[in-house]
Amino acid sequence: MSVRVRFAPSPTGRLHVGNIYVALNNWLFARQRGGSFLLRLDDTDIERSTAEFAAGIEADLAWLGLAWDLFARQSQRLASYDSAAARLKQSGRLYPCYETAEELALKRKVQLSQGKPPVYDRAALKLTDSDRARLEAAGITPHWRFRLEGRRVEWHDHVRGAEHIDTSSQSDPVLIRADGTYLYTLPSVVDDIELGVSHVIRGNDHVTNTATQIQIFEALGAKAPEFAHLPLLVDAAGEGLSKRLGSLSIADLRAQGLEPMALNAYLAHIGTGDPVLPVRHLDELVAGHDLAKFGKSSPRFDPVELLHLNARLLHLLPFAEAQAHLASLGLGSVDAALWDVARSNVEKVEEVAEWYRICRGTIPPQVTDPAFAGAAADVLPPEPWDEGTWKSWTDAVKAATGRKGKDLFMPLRLALTGLDHGPELKLLLPLIGRDKALRRLRGESA
Repeated sequence: MSVRVRFAPSPTGRLHVGNIYVALNNWLFARQRGGSFLLRLDDTDIERSTAEFAAGIEADLAWLGLAWDLFARQSQRLASYDSAAARLKQSGRLYPCYETAEELALKRKVQLSQGKPPVYDRAALKLTDSDRARLEAAGITPHWRFRLEGRRVEWHDHVRGAEHIDTSSQSDPVLIRADGTYLYTLPSVVDDIELGVSHVIRGNDHVTNTATQIQIFEALGAKAPEFAHLPLLVDAAGEGLSKRLGSLSIADLRAQGLEPMALNAYLAHIGTGDPVLPVRHLDELVAGHDLAKFGKSSPRFDPVELLHLNARLLHLLPFAEAQAHLASLGLGSVDAALWDVARSNVEKVEEVAEWYRICRGTIPPQVTDPAFAGAAADVLPPEPWDEGTWKSWTDAVKAATGRKGKDLFMPLRLALTGLDHGPELKLLLPLIGRDKALRRLRGESA
């Protein structure tokens, strides 16, 4: 089977981590099988869809490296949906209904009060041609429902295993609104047929839609694709993400300085049982991808854990791969030597700016004991310096002052860096250089 998957966001907002969780699993599935990845913009909501959001979706996917092989817009495919709707009307599977929203709400209320499931009673199927003509003459425009076959629909889910839905317990779904616009269901099925989608990988909030969609595929004379329903993400406390997405948009995570591969690696691993490890390239995620690793429980998305993974990734990132990001932050003057020392002590690339200032710029004096610092300055060795300079110098300071341990090292760290923490001083000292080190030990800004 030729594999083709699709990611189908609506350009009514920016992508968030839940969207990318689905997009990434589609992309990895396709790449592992030599298939293709379709980006389809479900932009039939004319009032809410914007060109700005569409461009944002493309930019977010590009930043993450999730390149698409095919591209489609639903707004350019309306003729296909009209043709499919006409065929379903012709076969009697799509039928007009004239109830108002208020009338339907009342029906549901009565059914619930009687202990019955709130399933549409198909009253519209009992209308005669004259009944429909009378209603339309009165200015009532119908909405259109798909007539389900009322049988058990079974499929094998690549995540959940054997699944089934008894459609006799479901209402015939509305496919076309009274204003003539399409709901999600019919355009999605038509696109999957005409664009050759072989596997539909999406969130498990769509499980109950699957039986309906399978019957629409069949009613249009097509074989349904295979399905995989991923568990939905929750936050670190186990709550749904839907109300907390403001700070978890991809644009915001990018603005916060996170690496795209940190997010890719995190979303590819959570919920699978595999350890969450830093990965530098998408290709490294492809080989281990397996939808069967996902369980039914919801993976927890923890921004703190993501930040820690980002730091671990930076610790592995060679200068050649960090250089473009450094330049985008105005840190193009950072060289390989400084990056190699600083990367082990930052969570985000932007934090290298502090170590650039310490090694290449000027810091205020932080001398806590002038006499001790002066004695240390007196035995500061001449350049050139290397990683062995720190030990030989501190051995000389120890001999001259009698100090050792923290009492020896901490005042020197504070004087040289202005901080009580950071990379090993044997690595920092050659980057700071003798001139700056000498002036800082003397209590001067340098």
